[in-house]
Amino acid sequence: MELFISQGINGLSVSAMLFITALGLVIIFGLMDVVNMAHGEFIMIGAYVTYFVTTVFHGPFFLAMLLAFLTAALFGALVEMTLIKRLYGKVAETMLATFALSTILQQTVRMLFGPEDKFVGPPLAGHFSVQGIVIPHYNVFLIIVALAILATTLVLFFKTSFGMQLRAVTQNRSMSQCLGVNTARIDTLTFACGSGLAGLAGALIAPVKSVMPLMGSYYLVDGLLTVVLGGVTSIIGTAASSTVISESVTLMAGYMSEITAKVLVFLIIIVLIRFKPEGLFASEKR
Repeated sequence: MELFISQGINGLSVSAMLFITALGLVIIFGLMDVVNMAHGEFIMIGAYVTYFVTTVFHGPFFLAMLLAFLTAALFGALVEMTLIKRLYGKVAETMLATFALSTILQQTVRMLFGPEDKFVGPPLAGHFSVQGIVIPHYNVFLIIVALAILATTLVLFFKTSFGMQLRAVTQNRSMSQCLGVNTARIDTLTFACGSGLAGLAGALIAPVKSVMPLMGSYYLVDGLLTVVLGGVTSIIGTAASSTVISESVTLMAGYMSEITAKVLVFLIIIVLIRFKPEGLFASEKR
């Protein structure tokens, strides 16, 4: 029972990381209908920014989080204005273009900073114990940050003028243009927001995982599965599916190998998607 509780608590922090990783995807893929194969590289950009701010220049971790978000968001806006804007409605071309972009970014980082792994020290060292169960401080920090990001994103999308315009553009672009909505500006801001969240995810992942040019590809598949299972347009669904996936893998990994646990969970996801292809929390269409 102690092992089960310990694994469940660890699964919450893994769920938080997976949610933050997938949130940018659900914004870009679900709301903008753009399959961004370079999403993992925006995570990598955030991780490298965190490495240089905290390890090379010895800056505070919160500054690294802010700069990781801003750097990825600005680069995302640049990518949207120069590349993605010309490919809306062309799914195959968008996938090929963003896949090429991911390869270019990986090799550029490899040439500039080398292929070796880099490491970021934990910003919150130490842990506390509850009835013999050890809980690192950083795991609690991840959960709190994930909940704060979820709340902020929901407020931004459902309680602000930008969110109302974004939902209007998503539902009926031509009508929104007729009503005076600057759809090009909304597209750029939305893509920048999703990219910035990916950069923030990289900043939060950096103290837990090693920072390297290929790190983003490890999170792209898990992020896509999370978004598809939860519903490609549902932020709440993404939060729920990330919790279900991470908790299932973490709990099962306590009694078997992690690879076996992932295989079993992915098989269950395939079955669920087979019978509910729109996801578990798909929004109703009228």
